Amino acid sequence: MNERFSIVMLGPPGAGKGVQAERLVKDFELEYIATGDILREAVENDTPLGRQARRYMDEGTLVPDEVVIPIVEARMRAAPERQGFLFDGFPRTIPQATMLFEAAERIGAPVKKVIYLNTPPEVVLKRLTSRRICRACGAVYNTVTMRSKVAGVCDVCGGETYQRDDDTEATVRKRLEVYEAETADVMRFYRERGLVVEIDGALAVEDSYPTIAASVGAAT
Repeated sequence: MNERFSIVMLGPPGAGKGVQAERLVKDFELEYIATGDILREAVENDTPLGRQARRYMDEGTLVPDEVVIPIVEARMRAAPERQGFLFDGFPRTIPQATMLFEAAERIGAPVKKVIYLNTPPEVVLKRLTSRRICRACGAVYNTVTMRSKVAGVCDVCGGETYQRDDDTEATVRKRLEVYEAETADVMRFYRERGLVVEIDGALAVEDSYPTIAASVGAAT
């Protein structure tokens, strides 16, 4: 890596962000940042910002951007000097996008690319309503593409597999509506800066990943 940089990966639920992110992190030695994870970490470590975040999380309300962004920036500053960053599913609003853009500049790891997995709603619907999770170990299966050997039974630990409440058809459609409404302005923000690389999220990972990797490689 010739210089420090940040990559943002966006796409609706079920677009495959997690799988693509895992490969990018490994191939480009990036620091993976998911805001939910680092918020929980800050709370567990009882940092001053973590204590602020805890108040909102305990109340069941969203942690405001004024708390989230400093926690993100602190995580970036704690990374090795030459480390690049990959943001998964963040930012979701214009204030978040603006604050992250400025924080990344301060860190010396500017946002260079935004990978957008543009995935048709019906593809997302099929993927998520087919997903099954093991209650015991969390292993993930899919009744269409990756079934367990015995229906309803985890191959790994023998636990029961189930469909999450937020993977039902009605809930998935609602999640997609919310996602589109939330991120339309963010996509416009990044498009105006010429940072968006649009990927067909309906493709299999092995078919789309080479294009993603090439675009990230061009940012280094």
